[in-house]
Amino acid sequence: MNNIRVRFAPSPTGYLHVGGARTALYNWLFARHMGGVLILRIEDTDVDRSKPELTTAILESLEWLGLNWDEGPIYQSQRLDRYHAMALSLQSSGHAYPCFCTPEELQSKRAKAEAERRPWKYDGTCRALSHADRDRLLAEGRPAAVRFRIPDSGKTSFEDQVFGHIEVEHRDLEDFVLLRSDGHPTYHLGVVADDIDLRVTHVVRGADHISNTPKQILMYQALEAPIPVFAHLPLILGPDKQRLSKRHGATSVGAYREQGVLPQALVNFLALLGWTPPGQKEIVTIEEMIRDFDLGAVSKSNAVFDLEKLAWMNSEYIRHLSPEQLLPLVERELAGAGLPVRDPGMGVQEEERFKQIVLLLQSRARTIQDYAGPFRAFFNDEFAYEPGAVKKFWKDGSIASLLEALAERMAAANPFDLAGTEAALRTLAEEKGVKAGLLINASRVALTGQAVAPSLFEVIVVLGQDRVVARLRRAADHLRSVPDNSTSPAA
Repeated sequence: MNNIRVRFAPSPTGYLHVGGARTALYNWLFARHMGGVLILRIEDTDVDRSKPELTTAILESLEWLGLNWDEGPIYQSQRLDRYHAMALSLQSSGHAYPCFCTPEELQSKRAKAEAERRPWKYDGTCRALSHADRDRLLAEGRPAAVRFRIPDSGKTSFEDQVFGHIEVEHRDLEDFVLLRSDGHPTYHLGVVADDIDLRVTHVVRGADHISNTPKQILMYQALEAPIPVFAHLPLILGPDKQRLSKRHGATSVGAYREQGVLPQALVNFLALLGWTPPGQKEIVTIEEMIRDFDLGAVSKSNAVFDLEKLAWMNSEYIRHLSPEQLLPLVERELAGAGLPVRDPGMGVQEEERFKQIVLLLQSRARTIQDYAGPFRAFFNDEFAYEPGAVKKFWKDGSIASLLEALAERMAAANPFDLAGTEAALRTLAEEKGVKAGLLINASRVALTGQAVAPSLFEVIVVLGQDRVVARLRRAADHLRSVPDNSTSPAA
């Protein structure tokens, strides 16, 4: 197992999706575990759909995930001459032949087969042409693709590192296209040519490529090239056990980044979509992954993409971030949401208050995006009162006067700390003959707009005396002016 060389080969016809990211991760882990090399190849020969900006986005996503490569990126679009040479070599050895069938002719045959409810594969029309007929058609300038000649009999088999022994009868395969009539290579030609030239020893890719493998093995044999070891990864399904798609939510790595998912959490989550580490741990460090990763331990069963599990895992990683790691992430998120938090004139006290708020909310955040979403009221005075919270905790007719009275007590609290503010609230509740819980819940809605938040008195202290007093008074005014307890944004 020396000189291990693997590759990740995305196509820039779309963003890096989670299935591709897991393939990249498993290649990366295998290379790092074995002390091998990871090659990055960009399969950009689809001239109509490949876009440079998508290539850039894929590279940025890989870098964000921390999946660095050792060689590349290598672009297939810069290797067209190599593919033409290989197609010519296969023709010269009799393993391929020119095909003059037009797209219209092929579509007509396919449609007829469908109408007759029978499977269709290329019928070998051009395979049977004599050398003289081929030469004549080429001399006439007829456009020609190049097809690989499948052996007439026998079968091809291989030992997949995940799925075990697989074999396919040659009669079930068709003579597949290597080079299109426009001169562009197909997937099969580009992949085999590149993997041979790059000396790839292990091909680790999705299970949807299993059907391609016998065809490519036949190409390796025709070219008398070493055949790599194949490992096909189980598919990733949505909770409904259907192929993961946009209907299940975000599918691209970039989308999860924008939603506030940490790269280390997404890597951990993706690693467990098909692989179980020793001890069946849920939270696995990258060092542990590299140490323990084994292709033989990858399950052949399809994996289910559980968004709730990802959210939980992300919250665990957020919980363990140091202040030095967390604060810049929160600042960037707030700024992106139009909630600037760094004022050049901000004093040391306000700097410390900002830090305290971020850390207070740390254990409750499921994503970094929560800081600009559910936690917005901690950073900005413009927030709405949650309808459910209003209905539940502001239904008592005395709430407005109680909040006004509490504002006066908070304004007079000295020192303004946990003990002092709690004593002020509980004393007021006792004097008014109401339960402290009534005032606590009503105040939480007034200060955060929500029914659920950290301990009220911690919230009071981190918000600061002036802001607490102002919000309590504003909530009281709001209740007096809106008899039906409207949930419109606070003024």
